[in-house]
Amino acid sequence: MTANDPGDAPDLRASLAESFGDRAQVSESFGDTTIDVAPADWLALLTHVRDSLGFAFFDWLTGVDEPPDVFAVVAHVYNPAAGRRLLLRTHVPRDDPRLPTAVGVYRGANWHERETFEMFGVIFDGHPNLVPLLLPDGFEGHPLRKDFILAARVAKPWPGAKEPGESGHGAPSRRKTLPPGVPADWGPPDA
Repeated sequence: MTANDPGDAPDLRASLAESFGDRAQVSESFGDTTIDVAPADWLALLTHVRDSLGFAFFDWLTGVDEPPDVFAVVAHVYNPAAGRRLLLRTHVPRDDPRLPTAVGVYRGANWHERETFEMFGVIFDGHPNLVPLLLPDGFEGHPLRKDFILAARVAKPWPGAKEPGESGHGAPSRRKTLPPGVPADWGPPDA
C-alpha cells in the first residue's frame, strides 16, 4: 500500500460518505487517490477536503479533453501534515463547459482556471478575471481541444542536401534497396 492508497485512509472514505453519500466516488488512478463528483458538488468537495481533511495546499488545476461529450476538470491538492495528495475530478459537458470558480476556496486556482479557460474553453463562473493568459491577442480557438485544427505547415524546401550526394557534390547517396521479402518489381520505377 502506498501512502496515498484510499484503503490507507478510512477517515477519507468515511468523511466523504458522511458529507456526500454516494455522490463522491473514490478510486485509485495512477498511484493517486482520485475523488470524482458531479459539477454541482465541485466547490463543496474542494471546501471539504481543505477544511475537514487538511488538504490546504492547492497544487494545480487543468482540463482534459475526453471526446466526444465531456471535458474533465482535474485539481491536485496536498495535505502537508500527512504528506498525502488527492486528485479531485469532475466532468463538464462539451456543449456547455461551465463550472463555478474555485478561487474562493483556493486562491491559487486563479491562474490555472484562466489557463484552462483559454486552452480548453471551460468557463469558470464567478472568476474575478477570466481573461486570456498565454496566447497572443486575437488568437481564435482553444488549442488543447482534440478537435482544434492546427495551421497547415508552409511547404518550404530545405536549404541543404537531405542525403549525402543529393546536392550534386560530395559522396554519392546510399544505394536504394527494397526491404527483405519485397519483389523487385514493386516500388518506384528506376529513373
